[in-house]
Amino acid sequence: MILKIGTRGSALALWQANYVREQLEKNGLMAEIVIIHTQGDKIQDIALSKIGSKGLFTQELEQALRNKDIDIAVHSAKDVPTDIPEDLPIIAYTQRENPADVLVSHKIVSLEQDTLVIGTSSTRRVAFLKYYYPQHTVSDVRGNVQTRIKKLEEGKYDALIMAYAGIHRSGYDNYIQQILPIIQFVPPAGQGALAIQTYTKHPQKMIFKAILNHENTAICIETERLFLQAAGGGCSIPIFAYSEIQQDEIYFHAGIISPEGNRIAQVKVHKKIHETELLIKEVVSEVLEKQEGKDILTQL
Repeated sequence: MILKIGTRGSALALWQANYVREQLEKNGLMAEIVIIHTQGDKIQDIALSKIGSKGLFTQELEQALRNKDIDIAVHSAKDVPTDIPEDLPIIAYTQRENPADVLVSHKIVSLEQDTLVIGTSSTRRVAFLKYYYPQHTVSDVRGNVQTRIKKLEEGKYDALIMAYAGIHRSGYDNYIQQILPIIQFVPPAGQGALAIQTYTKHPQKMIFKAILNHENTAICIETERLFLQAAGGGCSIPIFAYSEIQQDEIYFHAGIISPEGNRIAQVKVHKKIHETELLIKEVVSEVLEKQEGKDILTQL
């Protein structure tokens, strides 16, 4: 039996799907790639914040799973909505790449020393830029990694802010001018990892999990997604959440920033790994109730 791996068609998505295929084949499971075009791939001339993000890059892949056209779907974990259908669970998260954002350009530039036109399609990145580096002009940019780099080289932007994982996997490391500190540009939930989805009754579901799931990554991303779900956010809302595990504790940094970058509600906490539910309750209470996170959300 040859397994069918569903993926979007960009070069980055294909890299991700082939990475998963290689892991399966190392363990004796033959697989092939099936390209599926999503709504998010088809709409390239409208900012993500204006069209919403719920299922934008996942719905067509989920339908292919339901139709049994594919055995698993490979997603960027940050693109997966928090309300996963019960019949289509996420069964694995691959080991996380560096989750940081990076400043990308074909020339030497610096956030601290220059005044730039910066391209990004992320409301979170826009907000952080306005909060920490208000001297820059921010302009929306859509498209896959190669399309954005081409627009950069054509002079439409001085620089881009993108995820390190996407730039690295696409072979553009030499364009990285700065790896932005996570303490400032806190990533969105799931950035840097791949989420593997299948249908509940797939006979090899647990085999997929055993091969592909990285336990610590899974704990971190599920914790981040719990906060995202509690705050009611998606990638069109400037919510951030990042966690990492050190020994038997999970360190968590999460919050909400206004799109204008003038208000931020955030908290940094750590607890034992088995106390993630308590951790999320405390973070949600602090960010949404004690700070002004709920007010920021109501103004969106």
